Amino acid sequence: MAKTLFLVASLLVLGNVVFLHASFPPSLITDLAKIVMDNYCSPEKLSGMKEDIATAGANTDVLNIPDGEALAKVLTDGVQTTVSDPRLRVSYEPNYVPVVPPQLPPEQLIAVLQTSIKLDILEGNIGYLRIDSIIGEEVAEKVGPLLLELVWSKILPTSALIFDLRYTSSGDITGIPYIISYLTDAKSEIHIDTIYDRPLNTTTKLLSMQSTLGQTYGGTKPLLVLTSKNTKDIAEDVAYCLKNLKRATIVGEKTAGGSAKIKKFRVGDTDFYVTLPTAKSINPITGSSWEVTGVKPNVEVNAEEALATALKIINLRLQVPAIIEESATLVANNYAFESTAADVAEKLKGHLANGDYNMVVSKESLEAKLSADLQSLSGDKSLTVSSNTGAPPPMEYTPEMYIELIKISFHTDVFENNIGYLRFDMFGDFEEVKAIAQVIVEHVWNKVLHTDAMIIDLRNNVGGPTTAIAGFCSYFFDGDKQILLDKLYDRSTGTTTDLLTLGELTGERYGSKKSLIILASRATAGAAEEFVYIMKRLGRAMIVGETTAGASHPPKVFQVGESDIFLSIPTVHSDTSAGPGWEGAGVAPHIPVAAGAALETAKAILNKHIGGQQHAAS
Repeated sequence: MAKTLFLVASLLVLGNVVFLHASFPPSLITDLAKIVMDNYCSPEKLSGMKEDIATAGANTDVLNIPDGEALAKVLTDGVQTTVSDPRLRVSYEPNYVPVVPPQLPPEQLIAVLQTSIKLDILEGNIGYLRIDSIIGEEVAEKVGPLLLELVWSKILPTSALIFDLRYTSSGDITGIPYIISYLTDAKSEIHIDTIYDRPLNTTTKLLSMQSTLGQTYGGTKPLLVLTSKNTKDIAEDVAYCLKNLKRATIVGEKTAGGSAKIKKFRVGDTDFYVTLPTAKSINPITGSSWEVTGVKPNVEVNAEEALATALKIINLRLQVPAIIEESATLVANNYAFESTAADVAEKLKGHLANGDYNMVVSKESLEAKLSADLQSLSGDKSLTVSSNTGAPPPMEYTPEMYIELIKISFHTDVFENNIGYLRFDMFGDFEEVKAIAQVIVEHVWNKVLHTDAMIIDLRNNVGGPTTAIAGFCSYFFDGDKQILLDKLYDRSTGTTTDLLTLGELTGERYGSKKSLIILASRATAGAAEEFVYIMKRLGRAMIVGETTAGASHPPKVFQVGESDIFLSIPTVHSDTSAGPGWEGAGVAPHIPVAAGAALETAKAILNKHIGGQQHAAS
């Protein structure tokens, strides 16, 4: 072995203490080692131990410790260090008497069991079941009908169940299939656990029962298991199995990290005993075990807070079906693209029916799950759960503040060959823009109005309201006729609106004759994409850069039933009768280049174009 046998570890603890007379038989260490080698549940951890036994047996100095309890402590430290398992313990018990379970008739047995079972029906028809000891197959067969009548018949009608294992520290392995079978609704056999028994050298698969005495609780009603640091052994196995079958949510503290089967052996003819795990659990889903490490809860809280936390989770889960159904209906009736809306709604209900929402533990986890599903099913990042923050109160701006705000929001320049440059990173609401239009014209628009060509930089424009698009587009067309920019279909109202250029504008138009290049990137989204889409489709501008984000028109916010959950649902889409729109796909540029190189590319194109015109004129 890589480690020295426990005797050597023990001698390290003793240091230089020397005793003149041995108090215990020389065979103690070798007998102890043989018990460990023959019975410990993980023989792979004992590789090379035989070779070290001879060394240990030859050195009997440790046996000179005159006090049995002190020697037991030294041997415990040594054996735990050697095997790297804190469950192995050596004890000195001169008066030890093995406990033999009494053989009681069913009537007395059920009376004893009732003291370890607590049953209650909580507000909201929530069942509460506390079991402090898990019975095995033999006892279950004797008292099964009585347990069904006195306990299970009261649990079955409940809407949800809290299964309290915070105080459960004993149990029988053979009881695990009973518990799992009654708390699931398996149409086929479930492989629950695998138990390897070292002394018997057997591997046993624990399988769910194909038939039960009475009805099962089913596999869909909310089930929460409460645990504590005192939850031990078979109770840990039950919690671990239910957690990994995704049948239950574990709430409370990490469990003790005990053993599937523990046994105490007498060491030779001495009063020393060694307690060690003789069997181990191997979960078929995880391939690992809860032993030593314990079961980590899904929701970790102090044991005394576990019940209150579980009740909150259950009350949320009882609302989940209605929330998902209502969300599906809202999407079906309002999402801009009707065929996609129907598909998303149907599949969202399918997720609910398949139990995909059975494990939500908080409003936040429900919102995250619902958002992820909506976006995954629709491919639309704008279809999501929204926070209902409400509209912020209107800001009161002085004229000076407006001017400073506009200077920050807009960037202008005039390059060589009288090429104008205009950048802004968000579209504003039409009414707000209309109110300050004259200020924008004076401090922004007039700086680029009289250029011979213009570059509009939307590479960092994340969108905003689309109400100002018609007005902004109008500056780049002539005022002698009205132009149809786009047709917008609003699914929530069932109406189609023509988006037209405006007849009257604040300030002068740029007109339709001068060259115009729009810079776009993958970040260009929403209202900015609508503008790019219109100007490209009408042939009014050249697009340089990257394909835009493929987002959507600004969504509307809908409350989900009476809950405090809100959905952001895009309800409007551009006219697709003449070809695909930009939503979900983005707008491809005429000249594809990296976003960082788009400005220089546009300047080079316009410089060449204007230079050619000037050369032709001369």
